[in-house]
Amino acid sequence: METRAPFVIVGAFVLAAIAAVFGFVFWLHNSSGLGARTSYQVQFNGPVPGLLVGAAVLFNGIRVGEVTALGLVPDSPRQVNATIAVDAATPVRADTKVGLDFQGLTGVPVIALEGGSATTPSGQLPTLIADPGAGQSMTQAARDALRKVDSVLSENAEPLKETIAGLKVFADSLARNSGKLDGIVAGIERMTGADKPVVTKGIYDLKIPSDFPAGKPIKGQLAIAEPNAVVMLDTQRLLFAPGLEAPELAGFQWSDAIPKLLQAKLMQSFEVYDIAHAPIRASDMVQADHQLVIDLHTFQIGGDQPEAQIALAAKILGKDGKVAAARLFQASRPINKLEPLPVLAAFNDAFAALAKDLVGWTAATL
Repeated sequence: METRAPFVIVGAFVLAAIAAVFGFVFWLHNSSGLGARTSYQVQFNGPVPGLLVGAAVLFNGIRVGEVTALGLVPDSPRQVNATIAVDAATPVRADTKVGLDFQGLTGVPVIALEGGSATTPSGQLPTLIADPGAGQSMTQAARDALRKVDSVLSENAEPLKETIAGLKVFADSLARNSGKLDGIVAGIERMTGADKPVVTKGIYDLKIPSDFPAGKPIKGQLAIAEPNAVVMLDTQRLLFAPGLEAPELAGFQWSDAIPKLLQAKLMQSFEVYDIAHAPIRASDMVQADHQLVIDLHTFQIGGDQPEAQIALAAKILGKDGKVAAARLFQASRPINKLEPLPVLAAFNDAFAALAKDLVGWTAATL
């Protein structure tokens, strides 16, 4: 007896250790502990790949139990029944959603429970029905999608071939008519102005002469009307004689339409000459003794050698509307270089000469 006693003690210790290990593993596998459990029946209407007895049951992502039984239904080949045991405190309701989830890199399947109405009583429930396609993994979903794509391609093989053939014919036609297409595109660019470089506009004003020669003062009240001009001259753009152009002056722009600009600058010239008898505009509705009527003929760059050209006809009308005097005035100055500042300087010189001549003639006539 004394010899056998140590062996009994050692054997009992080994058995206790083994039981403790099994108990620890079971506790580790079942995080919900060994408390009260409630069993539910779950029905899957489709395959449940990889689902095993002992697989975890999650409720809103938290482990609450495990699968205790799996079985097939002889009368329904597609149906799979599962029995799950979950913690009694788990709020499983009749409208709780049931699905199959795949966790980790290896895709271990688990039964996933989710939600439910708080107003629905808990307790013994009818069989929980899993969502359609609950057992479908990402791989299966991809295979089904590819199967559908293949089916669509198979059913529409002929239309696809005709479409591809039509695209080939269209591409060949484009290749044969590439020259015409280039011409069409170029025409559209010209029509929309897309072929022209972006120009920076500069606004320029005429300079008033200040060195008028001494002469007779202006008698009576003189009114100056806005010059009459053809539509072409009613612009702020710099005008060129036919056959002459300068792309570098595309951004040149007068401070106002040419007739209005000329009227304003002539009135300022008369003011400089005799501020005591400054003229008024004919549109001011003031009775004037005389009216200066101007017909603008030219305000452009022209000539064999580029020059600033200004030409107009002036008439002085009396109160009775009859012409008291009339005369043609013109002035031109050469342009050293077709650039904005040299062009402006030439127009300033030409206008100064014309304004002095016009103001002196008007004062002498009145």
